[in-house]
Amino acid sequence: MAYRISRRSVLAGGAAALSASALGGGLAFGQETRLRLMWWGSQPRADRTFKVSNLYMEANPGVTIDGETVGWDDYWPRLATQVAGRNAPDIIQMDYRYIFEYARRDALAPLEGYVPDVLNVSDFDQAALDGGSVDGSLYGVSLGANSSAMMVNSAAFEEAGIAIPDQSLTFDEMKRIGEEITAAGKRQNFYGLSDGSGVEPFFENFVRQRGKALYTEEGELAFDAEDAREWFELWAAMRESKACVPPDLQALDKRQIETGMVSLGHAAVSYAHSNQLVGYQTINKDPIVMHAYPRIEAGAGGGHYRKPSMFFSVSSQSENPEAAAAYISFFVTNPEAAAVLDVERGVPESAAVREALKPHLDETGRAAVEYIGGLGDLAGPLPPPPPLGAGEIDKMLIRVSEEVAFEQHTPQSGAEAFVEEAKSILARG
Repeated sequence: MAYRISRRSVLAGGAAALSASALGGGLAFGQETRLRLMWWGSQPRADRTFKVSNLYMEANPGVTIDGETVGWDDYWPRLATQVAGRNAPDIIQMDYRYIFEYARRDALAPLEGYVPDVLNVSDFDQAALDGGSVDGSLYGVSLGANSSAMMVNSAAFEEAGIAIPDQSLTFDEMKRIGEEITAAGKRQNFYGLSDGSGVEPFFENFVRQRGKALYTEEGELAFDAEDAREWFELWAAMRESKACVPPDLQALDKRQIETGMVSLGHAAVSYAHSNQLVGYQTINKDPIVMHAYPRIEAGAGGGHYRKPSMFFSVSSQSENPEAAAAYISFFVTNPEAAAVLDVERGVPESAAVREALKPHLDETGRAAVEYIGGLGDLAGPLPPPPPLGAGEIDKMLIRVSEEVAFEQHTPQSGAEAFVEEAKSILARG
């Protein structure tokens, strides 16, 4: 990537900017600056976000932050509608899967012009800045680092007399554990595992362990129907042996923490991201611990990667982009904001914030930090950015996986249909 924020200039202005951010910005935006902020996530995330907005408004009289939040599935259609209607929120919570798509459609404002005086990212790792950059410009400020993870109800494991496995866990062992928990019958309508066949990060982890990826640098599909067939067959075997939940239960999962099979009490293992441990633990009475995805075989690794959990971007339609950038700076660097946010959106990217937060982390927060740092050989490099249409393919994987689960497709025909349609989506751009 050709673009780099000048670390020299950032560092030169970093101290002053950190001071300004820590104090709440101190920039004048007029008497009645109003910003709309939209994000996806659970109720605990909403509570934290509103608290930080209140802190910002107290420190910046005359600035009002209006918050909107919906679940993941509803978020992207709503955002697309608002962008198309030229009614986009000023500050947009953005995902790595979509940031390239929105930036290249000129829906986002470049932010490097606000660095460092308004937007302080002086002590972010370059990798975190690169993750939010598209074609040489900064379009998203990472709100935290995370990785995909399994959310494990440790009480359910204990009831079944099964120890939490170590990092050497393979798919074969995971299947056996799922079968044993289901067979133990300690809870009603309860299975060992959620059905992961429609979980894109899980499938990505699987193909990365096979030396492939979801997409190439050129935006083409980087796996083939054989990879998809083996993936669907793997989960068909899980369903057949009752290691995982049946499709009618899995269909209840709307890709929110509240509707995951662990949260609904139907499985001992769900699939999420490390920053979501806080949310899972908040709404689950049983202790929840994280575990990395299994290896395709002993010794295989590199399926995981450390990624920005999400970004804050500024809409290109915003009438107050500088004010929006100042709010983002407060969100990622202010110590009081950090204490509220904890690691719910991932491990903070600011080194100063991580250091300030460390003594105050509870057990869940420490677990999230330790998980990111303890992936070892299971973690590989950040994959190429998702191309236009990747979001549509993500949703298509859910649909096709359900069709396979309900036996409307065989794993072979499902794999062929999935790959053919994915290629068509990418060709359309």
